[in-house]
Amino acid sequence: MHDFHGSTSTESAESAEDIERCLERHANKGMLRFITCGGVDDGKSTLIGRLLYESKLVFEDQLAALETDSRRVGTQGDGLDFALLVDGLAAEREQGITIDVAYRYFTTQRRKFVVADTPGHEQYTRNMVTGASTADLAVILVDARRGVLPQTRRHSYLVSLLGIRHVVLVVNKLDLVGYSQRVFDDIDAEYRAFAREIGVDDVVAVPVSAYLGDNLTARSTDTPWYEGPTLIEHLETVEVEVEDERGERPFRMPVQWVNRPDPDFRGFSGQVVGGVVRPGDRVRVLPGGQETTVARIVTRDGDLAEAVPGRSVTLTLTDEIDVGRGDVLAAADGSPGVADQFEAQIVWMGEHDMLPERPYLCRIGTATVQARITRPKYKINVDTLEKVATTTLALNEIGVCNVSFDRAVPFDPYTENRDTGGFVLIDRFTDDTVGAGMITHSLRRADNIHWQSVDVDSAARTELMGHGSQVVWFTGLSGSGKSTIANALDKRLYALGCHTYLLDGDNVRHGLCRDLGFTEADRVENIRRVTEVARLMTDAGLIVLASFISPFEAERRAARESIGDDRFCEIFVDTPLEVAEQRDRKGLYRKARAGELTNFTGIDSPYEAPGDADLRIDTTVMSPEEASAVIVEMLRARGVIA
Repeated sequence: MHDFHGSTSTESAESAEDIERCLERHANKGMLRFITCGGVDDGKSTLIGRLLYESKLVFEDQLAALETDSRRVGTQGDGLDFALLVDGLAAEREQGITIDVAYRYFTTQRRKFVVADTPGHEQYTRNMVTGASTADLAVILVDARRGVLPQTRRHSYLVSLLGIRHVVLVVNKLDLVGYSQRVFDDIDAEYRAFAREIGVDDVVAVPVSAYLGDNLTARSTDTPWYEGPTLIEHLETVEVEVEDERGERPFRMPVQWVNRPDPDFRGFSGQVVGGVVRPGDRVRVLPGGQETTVARIVTRDGDLAEAVPGRSVTLTLTDEIDVGRGDVLAAADGSPGVADQFEAQIVWMGEHDMLPERPYLCRIGTATVQARITRPKYKINVDTLEKVATTTLALNEIGVCNVSFDRAVPFDPYTENRDTGGFVLIDRFTDDTVGAGMITHSLRRADNIHWQSVDVDSAARTELMGHGSQVVWFTGLSGSGKSTIANALDKRLYALGCHTYLLDGDNVRHGLCRDLGFTEADRVENIRRVTEVARLMTDAGLIVLASFISPFEAERRAARESIGDDRFCEIFVDTPLEVAEQRDRKGLYRKARAGELTNFTGIDSPYEAPGDADLRIDTTVMSPEEASAVIVEMLRARGVIA
């Protein structure tokens, strides 16, 4: 067992398991989750490290390690570098910046705390959003020498966006400006003016020197003009809304998994994220809408009389109804909305720009759906709060967008419930988190537009045509021979009595896609429109030949998923770039090489070759007629034609 630095009953922990155990031991105290953020080198890690040190929360072995690390990699000369208590990553120590989100638990006689130290550099905004998503209060640091910076405004706007309404403005390094009251007052006034514009009214400003410990746990004699609380005094006494501990809002529990340990028990496990639930309560299962009654609230330690927000439980129900992961159990008399189209505020965190209509994975609650940002309405200039027209979002930009899911999900506006109103967007190929979203409301058309059922279905049309429906999707570089092969295949299928239609890349740009150019965003939208048309044509019973460069794997995969794997085959017309250039009768490659054409695939715009196409055609060894014959045999093997 470690010895504490000094004599105190407080504790420190770093792992998630340690934090949970510590929170359980101090369950009788109020808890505050807060985040520290600000510009690079404003002293966030030093502040937390010094706060732990001054509060006697550092173990003897930690102190010894700190002394050693301070001599080896510290930035404070012969003094202790308190930031090293928090900056655990080697990359952070080498660069002198915080990259990851470091969580620390500590407790005082009045309160227990979980603090998230988040990165200040704009490159790591995604980590800052992660830390802020569960915080009740934000400690925003400003270097007294530099004042309010663009990054200060950015983090403050994000704090407001993520629903944090309590801010402590820590004017740090005041010792380096002679503990000037004028400097402090000027920064305080400038920040409060900005905070009011973004809807943050509860701001408490504290003048500190994190390195020297001024006004952290004890009042400093160097700031006799300051009459407010020390930082720890304010953190111990600030009143924040403890969400739903007694059911002020309706009950919500996203279902994490179906608990079936044996044939006689069937429960639904998850964490309560709103309201209170008790045995006998009527609940509704969404998005399905079935109603039932809670029979038991089961935990490892026995049944509960009630479960409050933050408690993970298993609920059993009185009725045998269909419930699965991603569903939400909600109060029957206060259910969330259900929709598939929303207006949302998006923080873009991807290295590559957001592309409208590109499909991303979306995780909302415990559900995973496919999502597209259908239209950015505007982005926010964080410095001026101006709404700027845009067609995309770049790294760290914030915008208001329309978002479409591939199926309806239960939701609450983010301002009412973070857990059922917030979501993340994930790149489907890299699994990187590329965006965070906060739902403002569902779109009216999500409620007013419904799929109209028809009596003559796809199967009936297939029987009438005498063959199956299929999309044969040709992809390859410009000049690879896609259109030539597609045309040869069209003639061959026509001769066999098949009902076909050829969608050609150039032809659709004369009408359906005449408003689109050749930027990445326009290419994505071009393929989305063609996919929708091709899907309708296959539903009509046709064999559709789609000849498009379609340079991005994401859109080709989305086309396959939309149309259905059984009705989609991808043909990779694999022609080397130099051969395609030699065949260039239109002179497009020559113009692209000369800089007269921009965004030309293979020259200054990428082509992502398929790794798992259904068929690869090497046009350097196979003629269009031979290729079309091979494709016909493939369609026979798939049962599309006889």
